Amino acid sequence: MNTIVLRRRNSAVPGPIRDRAPLTSDTAGYDGVVSELSTALFAEFRRKDQRMKAEQYLRGLLFAEGRKSIRNIAAHVGGAAAEQALHHFISSSTWDWQPMRAALAGYLERSCTPRAWVVRSLHIPKAGEHSVGVDRLFAPQLGQMFRGQQAFGVWFASEELSAPVNWRLMLPDQWVNDHERRDRAEVPEGLGCESQEECAASVAIEAAQNWGVTRRPVLLDLRGSNVRPTLARLAAAQVPVMGRIGASCRLTVADRAMPGFGAGPLPAQQILESTKGLRRPVHWLDPAAGRTSRTSLASVVRVSLLNPQTGRQRPMLLLGEWHDPQRPPVQVWLTDLTNAPVAPLLRLTKLTRRVEQDFAEVGEEVGLRDFVGRSFRGWHRHITLASAAHAATVLSATDEGLDVGLGLGLQNAA
Repeated sequence: MNTIVLRRRNSAVPGPIRDRAPLTSDTAGYDGVVSELSTALFAEFRRKDQRMKAEQYLRGLLFAEGRKSIRNIAAHVGGAAAEQALHHFISSSTWDWQPMRAALAGYLERSCTPRAWVVRSLHIPKAGEHSVGVDRLFAPQLGQMFRGQQAFGVWFASEELSAPVNWRLMLPDQWVNDHERRDRAEVPEGLGCESQEECAASVAIEAAQNWGVTRRPVLLDLRGSNVRPTLARLAAAQVPVMGRIGASCRLTVADRAMPGFGAGPLPAQQILESTKGLRRPVHWLDPAAGRTSRTSLASVVRVSLLNPQTGRQRPMLLLGEWHDPQRPPVQVWLTDLTNAPVAPLLRLTKLTRRVEQDFAEVGEEVGLRDFVGRSFRGWHRHITLASAAHAATVLSATDEGLDVGLGLGLQNAA
């Protein structure tokens, strides 16, 4: 009997996700989720042997011991012969991972009703120089430089669970313009160099435009980036957004009754500090502490932001959160969900904590960072199947059909 032990590996977020019993391969409920996922995700494969290899790889990601390399996965499912077959299936085959990601998104949409799409950066340390995309990069979660790969993932998130559904690997300049290196890693034509904010926006827009799933608010971190063009891209793609911004981001107060109206662009923190009288307590459940009930002070102010594509001022809401009323806000968010009340908006931002916790407790264990090959296509195939393994784990650990909800009417972005 194989047992998945949910443990943290280099976790940056303390505490368990929720009280979970160990999951076993002969548990009817768990095996049912894996079988359903396999049917839904692998239907695009025309050949039976491809469907078999995909399910072998999925089960290996779930049950193999140690790092989820092709060698360890093969050792779990069949040894040396399986290793060669699985290596070809992941690194050298021709199957397209995008239909599988779209199928995973549709499955999660039906199974757990995500409330938001959280865009999260993934840093993958690498000692060598030959894995596609390796460079000296900045990891937002670490707040420091590292050597390795960096990707951005879209996670479907609710209060109960989250799972990644789409990925985009950043390609630094030398991987785009060095034709020998590009050919060796099999980087497709048409992919160019992107900034972090461009990569983060692109991975969400790709999911929204190509998969036919309900568009949810996209939560992403825009601190340290050029906010206006990123928000303009998402608006042009008709993707509702909540962006975490820096305190110095300059906005224009749009409410005539508020301090600062008519003063031109002002720092976000100054706007929030001048409207302290609007703050109110908001209760929320912390997924990083066993869904402990917590309370923050929060307020929203109507502001506007210049859209560089149209030259017009775009109406937005500025959201601030305080833990200590005598200190500056701990988080500042900007959103085009202009009709949403303050309490649901604040609770929506807490889905980023759901993602951080699920990544630490589950994503690490199913091998999101464990691909040891060098090719662009191999990386994408591995991380797609690892995302499916993550989804199988969190769905199996959640009561079937549970739909908590946030009480939000967030379908209409301003």
